[in-house]
Amino acid sequence: MDDWTLRESVTEYETPWYTGGYDRLEQPDGSEKNYYWASLPDAVVVVALDGDDVVMVSQYRPVIDAHCLELVAGIVEDESYEAAARRELREETGYDADTVTLLQEFAVATGVLRHNRGIVVAEGLSESMEGRELDNNEFIEVERVPREDALARARAEQPANDATLEGLLLAAADGYL
Repeated sequence: MDDWTLRESVTEYETPWYTGGYDRLEQPDGSEKNYYWASLPDAVVVVALDGDDVVMVSQYRPVIDAHCLELVAGIVEDESYEAAARRELREETGYDADTVTLLQEFAVATGVLRHNRGIVVAEGLSESMEGRELDNNEFIEVERVPREDALARARAEQPANDATLEGLLLAAADGYL
């Protein structure tokens, strides 16, 4: 770690969603400090493109007490980002994709989180033979948003969602929007 020495790593709590704790590090000047972290499983965000539309979801987020317009997203379950994107798209919207393309994998909020996120574009959508399979805490409405309006809608509708903004900005930068 280049002049940083890990003295102790402590897990203080575990939940079904994340683990939290701290690492005690000796810093380059010889002093020691606790650096707190939360560890979450990897997640995927899906920019689902169907013709001239982006397929998005609207759902209530109890943590912030608000409804959010978001891209399809979910936890990666011992699979690739692309496989997780296909699964989450089908479960949340009832669509299958002909192709999925990983645009970017990155670390999220590196000052406090141990969490990676992958942004995937899904194209060639068709209705799944299996249909939707929502989790028992998912009450999701599927919403189609014109491609040319998707980023503006995501920025304008409050609260804006970080993963949705990241996904749409990367998709726009790569020429998908």
